[in-house]
Amino acid sequence: MRSRLPPLNPLRAFEATARHATVAKAAEELNVTASAVSHQVRVLEESLGVDLFIRSRARLKLTPAGEALLPSVRGAFEMIATAVAKVGETVVAGDLVVSAPLSFTSRWLARHIGDFLHRYPAIKLKLIPSNDDKEVYSPDVDVCIRYGEAHWKDRSVTLIEHPSLYPVVSPALMNGPKAIRSPDDLRHYALFCEHAGSWMRWLMEAKVEHPERMRILEIGNAHIAVEAALHGQGVALGDSISVRDDLVEGTLVRPFKATVPSRHPYHIVRPPERADSPLASAFVFWLEQLLSELV
Repeated sequence: MRSRLPPLNPLRAFEATARHATVAKAAEELNVTASAVSHQVRVLEESLGVDLFIRSRARLKLTPAGEALLPSVRGAFEMIATAVAKVGETVVAGDLVVSAPLSFTSRWLARHIGDFLHRYPAIKLKLIPSNDDKEVYSPDVDVCIRYGEAHWKDRSVTLIEHPSLYPVVSPALMNGPKAIRSPDDLRHYALFCEHAGSWMRWLMEAKVEHPERMRILEIGNAHIAVEAALHGQGVALGDSISVRDDLVEGTLVRPFKATVPSRHPYHIVRPPERADSPLASAFVFWLEQLLSELV
């Protein structure tokens, strides 16, 4: 007789918490609340009858039991992911049309799409840079990545990530007579964004005096705002997905730790009749896996 296994969600919560050493980061990766992650970990501990973490105000530390369990759990998830990917790579073929916002497409997806094409050489992919609802209801579009409220009727909607917002600048603005050293220094520069309210929220979070005196320019497209910052024209309020690679490459710098949540999350939106199609499922699985690895 096969031994009884713990539920999958508690195991996922344990693995993510152990990897990040914080409940908050695990919750962000899994797109759930921190209390939900803590609850799932406690469920697993009660199921096994042991403590898996030494809890303190600082980073969590695994107990000997947790250290013994982690390699097997992590290995199991990696084996599942590899097996699913191999199955998809060998059998999925056809035309796939994906629509995503310009900032998401150009600043993040375009830098990683080669991995998807390598994994699924038989898929003919077409990308449409748009955040318009017309593609959501178009019979010619298989998958939409959308930034906004989950208001799409008669569609399968999955939240994939709720990014954080923070200022990003060209490294050139970090030096010189008007070098950015504190949030108050931002008054020397134009502040680019898609919605002025987001900048105001960040300025208040950073406790900037008289934020209403700042020169905030609504550009109407997050991609253009970030491009302006890249060329040293001012400071953009970037989201944690779209500017992630620029920060890693050093073409942009994040001068302050303060963050605010974006106005809306990113969602995957699909026609219900094609939500579980092999083509759409292959892309969504790849996207979710890659986003989770980059947290």
